[in-house]
Amino acid sequence: MTTISLRPRARRAPSGALWRTLRFWLLAALCGGAVLAASLAISNEYFFFAGYVVLQYVVLATAWNILGGYTGYVNFGVGGFFACGAYTAVVLHKLTQLPLPVMMLLGGVVSGVLGLGMGYLTLRLRGIFFAIATLAMAIVLQTLIVNWDYVGGSRGVYVIRPEQGPVLGSYVQYLFLLMLILAVVAVAIARTIEGSRLGLGFAAIRDDELAAEAGGVPTLRLKLIATILSGALMGMAGAPLPYYVTYLDPDSSFNLAYAVNSVAMPLIGGTTSWVGPIVGAVLLGTIQQLATVTISSALNLMIVGLLLIAFVIIAPNGIVGLVTARRRRRIGA
Repeated sequence: MTTISLRPRARRAPSGALWRTLRFWLLAALCGGAVLAASLAISNEYFFFAGYVVLQYVVLATAWNILGGYTGYVNFGVGGFFACGAYTAVVLHKLTQLPLPVMMLLGGVVSGVLGLGMGYLTLRLRGIFFAIATLAMAIVLQTLIVNWDYVGGSRGVYVIRPEQGPVLGSYVQYLFLLMLILAVVAVAIARTIEGSRLGLGFAAIRDDELAAEAGGVPTLRLKLIATILSGALMGMAGAPLPYYVTYLDPDSSFNLAYAVNSVAMPLIGGTTSWVGPIVGAVLLGTIQQLATVTISSALNLMIVGLLLIAFVIIAPNGIVGLVTARRRRRIGA
């Protein structure tokens, strides 16, 4: 005779991987809070202007690395996703009175849908052909924005920025806070992907896509996921841009610097780890901000080019790869 126990089953303890992921999210939140607390101790308003840009590049570099570093598909269309989020915020600003965090989420949704469409049409291409297709997508989007009078067209559009933010002090500090939260979320997402089965699938595609397909890896589905995540984070990073610059035009939103920096920062920091884009973005972004204040912003792309050439020669796997290789040599010795 079979008996059925009415006792509630004991809950399983969380696995080691799940616990490490939860611990990392908690540590990321604590680090973000520490950065915010340290920044509030600084009275100089320019710190928040410069810090916003550096954090923005942390998000863009991390987002690019999800597709370009983890999956191995180079994306030159960063400016298209970024501007898509920015102009989504412009449209919402004209039509509604939604708070900026909601605009950022909707900008991410629109850019994610754009990533889905672009991925479905172009991810069957590989190598340089995919990179050219992403660049062409950005050019097509820029042409559409230039001829769309509702968002200002080629003339651009002014967005009045409030003096005070809903929290903290000035609205620039509020923008800094939002970008800091987004940077923490983006890094935590990248770290979670890296240690998951999804990350293993991305790595299989990067190492040998044909072998991954032969082994049963759903390569197209995984590439679409990478494109959607990458595009959504880029769109969310672009949504606050109209409130940061207060005047938005196609030349500034589709600026080549976004695409160049988003590719160079992970390459300099290291593309195979979630730490690499952070290191590259903080290093390169800080140098560019210092050059803007002390010399000229016109030198920013030249600085990127020189550093990229130097690291390709000295450390082709980036700073993280160089440190990891030296550590392995010490252990082996």
